[in-house]
Amino acid sequence: MLKYIKNHMESMSDVEVYPIISLLIFFIFFVVLTWWVMTAKKDYIKTVSNIPLDNQNDNTL
Repeated sequence: MLKYIKNHMESMSDVEVYPIISLLIFFIFFVVLTWWVMTAKKDYIKTVSNIPLDNQNDNTL
């Protein structure tokens, strides 16, 4: 099965671009996420972290 996939992928033109694009998307996502975490306001982080503990909006059936 793997041999069939490998031969099929080798017959495609410009197939080596896909891993590079995947790596770039992965890298850019984590750079942006790290930047957002570093620059987020502490009040916002505190508010969001307390949302699961907030029982005022708890709608039980």
